[in-house]
Amino acid sequence: MIEDLKKNYNHLFENALLEEIHGVSIVKEIPEGMELIRSGSYIKAMPLIIHGAIKILREDTEGDELLLYFLEKGDTCAMTLSCCIGHHKSEVKAIAEMDSKLIMIPVEKMEEWTTKYKSWRNFVFESYHKRLMEAIETIDSIAFLKMDDRLLKYLNDKTKISGLKIINTTHQQIAYDLHSSRVVISRLLKKMENKGLIKLNRNSIEIVNI
Repeated sequence: MIEDLKKNYNHLFENALLEEIHGVSIVKEIPEGMELIRSGSYIKAMPLIIHGAIKILREDTEGDELLLYFLEKGDTCAMTLSCCIGHHKSEVKAIAEMDSKLIMIPVEKMEEWTTKYKSWRNFVFESYHKRLMEAIETIDSIAFLKMDDRLLKYLNDKTKISGLKIINTTHQQIAYDLHSSRVVISRLLKKMENKGLIKLNRNSIEIVNI
């Protein structure tokens, strides 16, 4: 684990902190589609992402979901940090976007390291800022963008996360993520295909010219 830590976080944390993380944390590998955090649950550990990606969703009382943002290698979730430090129930749901490897840090170390290590404090504040900006971007896209523009942004984000031009997903899953209906998403995807932007396959979408 120490090799993974140094490779991904050596530019952020001093050796003493890396050694402490190594001493108290566990490595967790989660497969694509696995739920990591459930809305309404207490969080006992904070994840640092070594590789892969996690999508963070907001769930309403009806069980409908809205994608807030993706977490990638080197990221952590500000909402997780907030829940850890404040001992609150999670307001979000976290699901593995792809096979991912995480380092899980015990909750009790959060405040201790914020006081003890400037690098950790900076990392926490920067994480808050980054996630806030992404949440604002999500709000802006809902308020100001048409669904076809939101869908285009969604596909771009997915290809950026995976580094691939083929997105393995269903129209229904996209509808869940964008809080829309499968009929609307299917119609817009077909429109994009007719324009030569994408190619629709069974349970996958190939990016051609986005």
